[in-house]
Amino acid sequence: MTLSRRDIMLASGTAALAATAGPVSRANAADAPSDRRFKPVRTLNGWTLPWCMKDGVKEFHLVAEEIQHSFAPGSEATCWGYNGSTPGPTIEAVEGDRVRIFVTNRLKEHTTVHWHGLILPNGMDGVGGLNQPHIQPGETFAYEFTLRQQGSHMYHPHADEMTQLAYGMMGLFIIHPKAGEAVPVDRDYAFILHNWALHPGTWRPDPSVMVNFDLWTFNSKVFPAIEPLVARTGERVRIRIGNLSMWNHPVHLHGVEFVETGSDGGRWPQSQWRREVTSTVGVGQMRDIEFTAVPGDWALHCHMSHHTMNAMGHEIANPTGVDRSGLEQQIQKILPGYMAMGQNGMAEHQEHTDAGHQGPANTLPMMAGKGPFGNLEMGGMFTVLKVRDDIRPGDYNDPGWYVQPKGTVAKRVSTDPDFGTPHRKPL
Repeated sequence: MTLSRRDIMLASGTAALAATAGPVSRANAADAPSDRRFKPVRTLNGWTLPWCMKDGVKEFHLVAEEIQHSFAPGSEATCWGYNGSTPGPTIEAVEGDRVRIFVTNRLKEHTTVHWHGLILPNGMDGVGGLNQPHIQPGETFAYEFTLRQQGSHMYHPHADEMTQLAYGMMGLFIIHPKAGEAVPVDRDYAFILHNWALHPGTWRPDPSVMVNFDLWTFNSKVFPAIEPLVARTGERVRIRIGNLSMWNHPVHLHGVEFVETGSDGGRWPQSQWRREVTSTVGVGQMRDIEFTAVPGDWALHCHMSHHTMNAMGHEIANPTGVDRSGLEQQIQKILPGYMAMGQNGMAEHQEHTDAGHQGPANTLPMMAGKGPFGNLEMGGMFTVLKVRDDIRPGDYNDPGWYVQPKGTVAKRVSTDPDFGTPHRKPL
């Protein structure tokens, strides 16, 4: 027997609800109910999707749509997302909950939603053409299932997947354990890793690019627009990291040895926890790391160094060590504004852009950010964990830069390049 979309909606008993339910926006999120059984996740630069209870079922509403998104001041693009944002809002629920998720399609092509890693009925898995009909433009589908696991998960389309993911359609789905956690956390952060091909001077990502991406993001933001993670000294902090990019990412946290405690498969038994300082998050994976916060400003970043840069050029000749005396003036005759750089390295790039040297329209400088001691020369997948003794519980405001105790900052002891008698490798 062949089922139509209407048959599927009626069989689930949700057709009438789908016709009457409206999307919950960030504007009315404050009026939505809360669930006191868990500590809410804080999504970097993101938000959590409100829900309502109908006959014992938690109802959520996602809207797939074209949006205007800012990666950082100076770089905006037409992207696709959910409910006005990329990533879409984080969905939070509890193991054992029955959930009903409406998905309205306001795109101009069909879509679906796959609940990445969730154990559910085959017809709810969201692979268009395999598990369900596609959600056509203007249609609303209802997904309904019971949450049979706990852990950090994601959602994304499984229709024209390369294009729709490249444009930003993804989100987090966090399922808290019904029995609580034997080792509770004080702060629970989450974000998704992604890559974008926003070519210089353009306003829409290019979904055909497979390798040479321009922007690398935590939750669709690049440094310095990524929010800091804030904690109080001694608090136990968890960071949930998902990867829906097209690269693996070794995420490195300075200042502590953390413990890998979970994945898409939920929080692991403590016997499987392992101490690390870098956790490689593979494509399509989630990783949870936990640690006790120690005071300071600690870098958190992908350790692929080109993933902490913005708007890189991939087909430019290497200028390091090349003497271009006089060449700059000659080129400026046909290309006004040209500036030679890179002979001794690329650190001068941020100095030039900070001084007002402009690149293409809607294109971020490769390096950016200023710290208490000068230029940070970072971009992309980089942010800062800020830990202080006097942060109030539940306070996520940026406390400013850390002031190191006297005598604990590296300092200059000489300006002579021939200082000292350092050993060298024997010939």
